[in-house]
Amino acid sequence: MADEEADEAPAVELGEGASVEGAPLARVASRLTWPQEKSRILQKEGDAVIRTPDGPQTLEDILADADETYFETRQTFVDDVYDIVGRAPVATE
Repeated sequence: MADEEADEAPAVELGEGASVEGAPLARVASRLTWPQEKSRILQKEGDAVIRTPDGPQTLEDILADADETYFETRQTFVDDVYDIVGRAPVATE
């Protein structure tokens, strides 16, 4: 009975605006294991398109500006990427 009720309506209602191109950084970072070398990240996910405040960018283009060559934790990777692309909200239009 509970399964029938769950199928009736979506758990989260989606908006009707335009979709945002690219993947959230958190999604890409979650596909990797840590620690990780920059070169290995580029091999595995370099072509991934990330949502940024300035529009979608490939992870390869973003990491070209990174000084780090080794990321000890997921958080250090995420922080470094945000330091490069900025922490402003992603534009939806």
